Amino acid sequence: MPDPDPAGPADSTPVGGVAALVDGGDMDCGSGLLLLITRAMRRLEPGQLLGVRSAESSVVVDLPVWAELVGHDVHAHFGETPDGPWWFAVRKGGPSATPATTFSQGERTPVGRRLWAYTNFDCNLACAYCCAESSPRAAARRLEPALARVVFGEFRSLGGRELLLTGGEPFMHPELGELVDAAAGLERTILTNAMIFGRGRRRELLDSMDRSVTMQVSLDSATPELHDRQRGAGSWARALDGIGQARALGFRVRVAATLYEEDPAGVAALHRRLDAEGITPGDRLIRPVAKEGFADTGVHVSIDTLEPEPTITADGAWWHPVAVTNPHMRIADAPLPLAEVFGVVRDTLAVQDAAARAGREVFLCG
Repeated sequence: MPDPDPAGPADSTPVGGVAALVDGGDMDCGSGLLLLITRAMRRLEPGQLLGVRSAESSVVVDLPVWAELVGHDVHAHFGETPDGPWWFAVRKGGPSATPATTFSQGERTPVGRRLWAYTNFDCNLACAYCCAESSPRAAARRLEPALARVVFGEFRSLGGRELLLTGGEPFMHPELGELVDAAAGLERTILTNAMIFGRGRRRELLDSMDRSVTMQVSLDSATPELHDRQRGAGSWARALDGIGQARALGFRVRVAATLYEEDPAGVAALHRRLDAEGITPGDRLIRPVAKEGFADTGVHVSIDTLEPEPTITADGAWWHPVAVTNPHMRIADAPLPLAEVFGVVRDTLAVQDAAARAGREVFLCG
């Protein structure tokens, strides 16, 4: 697997005169190479050359189409053997090279309005479908308050509005209160299993927290059987109790169910249960399992199939929160600068939109 951020000095490339090199390994454009070359190009000046090495045969067709759409020029390319790998030297176009993004393909949250942040990756549960591979044994990988203040501050300065804090279980982060305070002024939501804030210091934190914070609680079924099978014995009853506690304290509570297959009868029963709990229809979400992390079945995801939801962790930035274990969906190896993360996403969307307008079937995940 290639390094998630392979752009750098190009001393070793046989293509002369390049300013930076991306080694895409066996990634195709849809499964991650597009993110890497987009980020690398943003760091070059017009006229400079980017070297690209790839062992994926579809890139021989897709990369020149990408360059044409964006306004770059494939200066040279050749194969080490007839079967690859292949080398490209791409000359960066002028300041207007990237096509303007359009939103004609359905409603899209404007990039920069919403940010996801993984507070930590350890969790009191080990859900069978966890996209983040969180569990009691997972490395915590905590987002430190000092870093969070800088990231959230930049997010506000860029016009950001919505922040979603997820994990892992955020209430296992010993400094969750500081992270929440660092995001003051934003629309804040904490994604939680609602099982561990009922007593002790975590209950004290919940009691002291600003009631403008929304709690999004995971509840997969109307009765314990399915939820407990997916999340662990006894977790359904404790989640339901946590929902009641949060609502009693005056928090807005959303409920999200994650399902391998949507059973109409089960979904209808869940809605009746949520009616009884006082959760309004607008605060309910039913989502499929993504084939990421612990899940060995589910919906396949790529930058072609997921609208971007820029996501930061303590050690990187990603296209979407369900894909933080997938190196092909990694945008950067650090959460800062956030402006560059958003820029890479916007540039990638612009290329996808330009391809759709031109009727070009490129950047499809193999």
